[in-house]
Amino acid sequence: MRQLGTVPRPGGSLAESPIPGPLGILQWVYVGRIVLSLVVFFAAAFYFSAVPPGVLITLALAALASLVASGASAFYTHVARRPPGATFVYAQALFDLVLVTTVTHLTGGPDSEFIPLYILVIAVSAVLLPLWSALLVTFLASALFVADVVVAFPHRADVTLGMQIAVFLAVAVATGWIGSRVRLMGQERAVLQREVRRLRLEAQDILRTIGSGVITVDADGALLYANPAAEELLGFAATEYLGRSVMADLARWSPELAQGLAGTLQHGVRRQRLEGTAAVDGRSLTIGMTTTRLDVPEGERPSATAIFTDISDQKRLEELKVRTERLEAVAELAASLAHEIKNPLASIRSSVEQLTRLASPGEDEAVLGRLVLRESDRLSRLLSEFLEFARVRVAVPLPVDLRQITEAAASLVRRHPAATTETEIVVTGSCRPVNGDEDLLHRLVVNLVLNAVQAAGGRVRVSAEILEQADVEFPSGVRGAAAGLRIQDNGPGLPTDVRDRIFQPFVSRRPGGVGLGLAVVHRTVEAHGGVVHVDAAPGGGTIFTVFLPVPA
Repeated sequence: MRQLGTVPRPGGSLAESPIPGPLGILQWVYVGRIVLSLVVFFAAAFYFSAVPPGVLITLALAALASLVASGASAFYTHVARRPPGATFVYAQALFDLVLVTTVTHLTGGPDSEFIPLYILVIAVSAVLLPLWSALLVTFLASALFVADVVVAFPHRADVTLGMQIAVFLAVAVATGWIGSRVRLMGQERAVLQREVRRLRLEAQDILRTIGSGVITVDADGALLYANPAAEELLGFAATEYLGRSVMADLARWSPELAQGLAGTLQHGVRRQRLEGTAAVDGRSLTIGMTTTRLDVPEGERPSATAIFTDISDQKRLEELKVRTERLEAVAELAASLAHEIKNPLASIRSSVEQLTRLASPGEDEAVLGRLVLRESDRLSRLLSEFLEFARVRVAVPLPVDLRQITEAAASLVRRHPAATTETEIVVTGSCRPVNGDEDLLHRLVVNLVLNAVQAAGGRVRVSAEILEQADVEFPSGVRGAAAGLRIQDNGPGLPTDVRDRIFQPFVSRRPGGVGLGLAVVHRTVEAHGGVVHVDAAPGGGTIFTVFLPVPA
């Protein structure tokens, strides 16, 4: 059974349709049918005299039939919620035509005041059915009316009857055309409603799945919407704040985000590329945000939306790039200076050594000679470290086992003078081989482990853990699998200002240190295409984490 087109009553941003749909029209048909039959019956029974009993019985049966038919039809369409198809509408029209014919016949035929009800039945059919179907109903109405007049009132079969049929036809054509336009508008409206619903669902899916947080507040700061990413980034449950002010807590979680939303609400200015912090579970994130205010009609209260995302990794990569550029510049300068100074220094040392051998120096001359030789050796070691820093290059990368390199480096550091009997170095974990230079990676691990031992001093526990990470973003912008090395000590930790500069050249935490060891570590990691981070360990101490790309 073909389902009729509908005139939708959409919600959301679409306006309510002033034209009732098929169910609304049928509802009025049911009510009007019952009212008509009851009014005619009671009028004949109580207000008109000399009404034959047969007429009253017929009107009573018509009223009863109207009640039964309307009740059954209402149950079908409004209770059982079955779609009213064309056959259903045909049946309704046929019943109404028979009912109207009965009423007009009993109330005077061509002179009846109820003849316009034919026009009403034709108009309803024209709205609910296609034009040709409406013309068929019109033909049935004309046939019943003509047959009633010709059979029961033959003396009234004149030109007036033809004019009445013409009116029926004109109403059918006009109403059918209007009904077709209404149905076309309804179909277009239904398409628009489906498109709006689709776009709304797509927008909801996007907002639920994107990694950026989205939060909307009204003019009073009450939370209107927050997507899952916003809940995760700010560490709160949106259901606890919907409909009530969130600005006070938002200022505690992220002061910059709260200020941005408040300023946008107050001044209506869109703010872009703002940066701020968000405190989540005891850790601080760097977030980038954009705020905008929704334009609303005059008299309505505005709302503001903020879109923000965690840019901590991005900021770290930017810092790594800046650090790499600085180290490259220092490396070039170091190589030039070391080359220019080392050879003359060697000549100076040799000359001083020969002079002390040729003559019999006094006590003062011997002390000065030893001082010159000692400082020359120190400068030579410093220049060697400069050259080592400048010459960090991976010539031919080969598969190497990071676990074996770490164990060898830990064994070497255990025999270093900085290590004591209370120093404990533990190596755990394993990972896939990485492509790299074994000597450079060995020096990298030695520098990190030795740095941990020297920084902590005394009784220290150094944990060197080999790990794997499935998804790491490298300075090149490529994301992929990585092999990692995490070195943690239980020392006093690093001050924040030192931790931010720890990989820069000449930054040292111990007296007499040159400050090139961790700079060499950074250049080694960068030469292998990896990343290195330094963080404060929970409960004290420092954690260095190195990630190197793993070949696919």
